[in-house]
Amino acid sequence: MNLIKSTGTFGFYTIISRLLGYLRDILIAIFLGASLLADVFFVAFRIPNTFRRLFAEGTFNAAFVPSYTSELSKGKVKANKFAGQIFNLLFIGLFFLVLIIELFMPIFISLIAPGFVGEPEKIDLAITLTRITLPFLIFVCLASFFSAILNSHNKFAAASAAPIILNLVLIGILSFSKILNDKLVYYLSYGVSIAGFLQIIFLYKFVRNFHSVQFNFKFKITNQVKFFFKKLLPSIFSSGVTQINILVGTIIASFQASAVSYLYYADRIYQINLAIAGIAIGVVILPQLSKYVQLKKKNKILLIQNKALELSIFLSLPATLALLIGSEEIISALFGYGSFDKIAVENSSLALYYFSFGLPAFAFIKVFSSFFFANHNTKLPFYISFISVLLNIFISIYYFEDIGFIIIPIATSISSWFNALILFIYLKKENLFYFEKNFVIKFIKISFASLLMCLLFEFLISDYENLLAYGYNFKLFYLILFVILAFIFYLLISIFIKAFNYQDLKLKY
Repeated sequence: MNLIKSTGTFGFYTIISRLLGYLRDILIAIFLGASLLADVFFVAFRIPNTFRRLFAEGTFNAAFVPSYTSELSKGKVKANKFAGQIFNLLFIGLFFLVLIIELFMPIFISLIAPGFVGEPEKIDLAITLTRITLPFLIFVCLASFFSAILNSHNKFAAASAAPIILNLVLIGILSFSKILNDKLVYYLSYGVSIAGFLQIIFLYKFVRNFHSVQFNFKFKITNQVKFFFKKLLPSIFSSGVTQINILVGTIIASFQASAVSYLYYADRIYQINLAIAGIAIGVVILPQLSKYVQLKKKNKILLIQNKALELSIFLSLPATLALLIGSEEIISALFGYGSFDKIAVENSSLALYYFSFGLPAFAFIKVFSSFFFANHNTKLPFYISFISVLLNIFISIYYFEDIGFIIIPIATSISSWFNALILFIYLKKENLFYFEKNFVIKFIKISFASLLMCLLFEFLISDYENLLAYGYNFKLFYLILFVILAFIFYLLISIFIKAFNYQDLKLKY
């Protein structure tokens, strides 16, 4: 496996998916803005989408890959048997979970969006739409199972490409928005569930080369299966702590009009970098790390860990600085059209600004957690993540009345840095990570290149601010142009000062 090549493959399809996601959200912003319908749809979409992120973006992978890799080393038959047992148990569990939530949906909505309770129109629509989108939970979790099998065999393309289907379906529906009018949110909700089903079909075409699914509800639960599920819940919580924090933020934000929408649009922006700098790297390194941990090859483990952390910093640091500098221009260029007015731009960009402070931490959590997961340790990241979520809740609730929704991204960033720092301390304490000799020098070089890139980016958005003005129709084109120019400049500087080594492109692990 080549880390950069595999991350690049994962990242490429992820970027395509996120770009289509931005197009989807631009269309939603145009037709729904930050209205009541937008708030309700985002709540209905947030629930299954949070589970998508929790399961699909490395979390299920974190528990499954080390166990499956271990069984694979014993032979294909044992690996298939293990995978089959997991699939059937997962299907049964998800079916009954969705059934229970569907039956008690009014109570469920009042818990995840308590701010809607006093508004009958809002909460009734939220109940209806969430009932429509909820089957997506089953489909996306099973799709994550298929993705984890592919990732275990170092096949990352199909797994990372599958989410594209969701965006294509929703964009297709949004293209008929003028015809659908007020029924648009209903069709979007149905589209979410349909897209989940299509993802399963797409992924199974690739999975069947490694595993054949057989529905069998009469089976013995082995020790390996028990061990897997024992790891699953802690890994879901610890690896998905950023998404849990966002869900917590959505619950609290429901008490302020349009706040859910502001946070959603801001969340969409920084997630693209997180997907590459954190999720992609964490997913890619886990199979090889698990393999080398089992073989006790310390030199290989050390190499992968340092290169993974180095790559994460290389991708997240310049993105963080760029978002801090141009948060308003970015939000305006992407979403500042139609019903999405100047107030929505200002509030969403403010949320993005404070989310940006936590971006490196979000990425580090994904990478550091993988170091623990490869060693079959999911408990410690779970405990740390649990404390960080409590910290986030405390800060958000304590200051919400005085500051409003903006405390949510602030609290999320603070709690995430706390999480990343404690993870790092325990990695060092447990002797699970060591820095290579030249790591500090590399970090300084990356920081220098990032600063130079940001100087150029700030110059572009300040000297050509008229091209990014709210009312200018072609502002998105110029934003993309400025970002490309800044990135090329960053890459050239990095190569020149050797913050990025061309040799790493050929390095095998």
